[in-house]
Amino acid sequence: MISMYSSYSLRYTTAAFLLVFITPVFSMDAPIPPHINAKAWILMDYASGKVLTEGNADDRLDPASLTKMMTSYVIGQALKAGKIKRNDIVTVGHDAWVNGNPTLKGSSLMFLKPGDQIPVSELNKGIVIQSGNDACIALADYVAGSQEAFIDLMNNYLNSFGLKNTHFMTVHGLDTKGQYSTARDMALIGQALIRDVPEEYTLNKEKEFTFNRIRQMNRNRLLWNTHLNVDGIKTGHTSGAGNNLVASATENNMRLISVVLGTTNDISRFSESEKLLTWGFRFFETVMPVKMDKPFTQQRVWFGDRKKVNLGIEKDVVLTLPKGQMQNLKTSYNLTTLRLEAPLKKNQVVGIIDFQLDGKIIEQCPLIVIEDVLEGSLFRQLIDFVFMQLHTLFDNWFN
Repeated sequence: MISMYSSYSLRYTTAAFLLVFITPVFSMDAPIPPHINAKAWILMDYASGKVLTEGNADDRLDPASLTKMMTSYVIGQALKAGKIKRNDIVTVGHDAWVNGNPTLKGSSLMFLKPGDQIPVSELNKGIVIQSGNDACIALADYVAGSQEAFIDLMNNYLNSFGLKNTHFMTVHGLDTKGQYSTARDMALIGQALIRDVPEEYTLNKEKEFTFNRIRQMNRNRLLWNTHLNVDGIKTGHTSGAGNNLVASATENNMRLISVVLGTTNDISRFSESEKLLTWGFRFFETVMPVKMDKPFTQQRVWFGDRKKVNLGIEKDVVLTLPKGQMQNLKTSYNLTTLRLEAPLKKNQVVGIIDFQLDGKIIEQCPLIVIEDVLEGSLFRQLIDFVFMQLHTLFDNWFN
């Protein structure tokens, strides 16, 4: 965008650069990521969305029970919107009964029977904690009237996320032709689950659930890991998919999401995910250099009812940096016009903020007007016109 500015604009804004830190930037090689033994993988900072390492992250693969993350998301949104309630009673149909639905045989189940009347909250735990395929069917029927209608909701949410490499054909993830996802898309679905339906997400950290005297443990064994603070998200396994895991963990103010798809055995999906998460926390940190609740800078405004206007950002800026590099981050801005002239509307974009590390721009965000600026009186506009002409003459004289 800088190339679009006139030379005058560049000279004007260079004088107005705001340097948040003046410590010299030292060159720092990116830490070598661990070798991951899987078909595909990715590690992402939840808050910034920054991908720290990846491999074959856009290859379409069988998601298996990772599909239940999207099922959980749809259920969480229905609860959030009040379309269903946790204490609603669901009557289980024949399609959620293993003896009436051969596709469920040999898969993970809550062991429901036709006619059972079960609260939404119990079925929801059966999905998230026990990975119950029968529970997915029962709750999908209740939320949307049928599995087909529920699957449409799942795919509609995908479209709203802008995900092009995922398509669901089932509510549970058992191998089905035409069903696929990617490591990248699964990380983004996990991000949406944590961000949009946090109450639903909290179920993922529960280690066990007992229903009808049958006690089942959460299949995500990283929940018991003593070196990482893991609180989700989902395992998956079918003959077509291999072994999958989407995991999320926190350390201080940082949350990471890892995705490992298609490992050759059950143990390796946990060990490979642990390698990714440990590496991410060791070498990176999440920082918030600019906040939306504070003005970033002030600028002269012409022909307005005031002389200066506060400029800032629409939402907090979150960055992922190599550990210890926050002190070397430099922040500067450019205006997109020669000068700011009234009227100006709140949230109007008037420039761009650059975040630089080691001499390179690592992130940009829009610079916006924080408050409305109305046109000033005719007298004020006349005075500003005179001063503007003098300002231009002065600038031309010395350049």
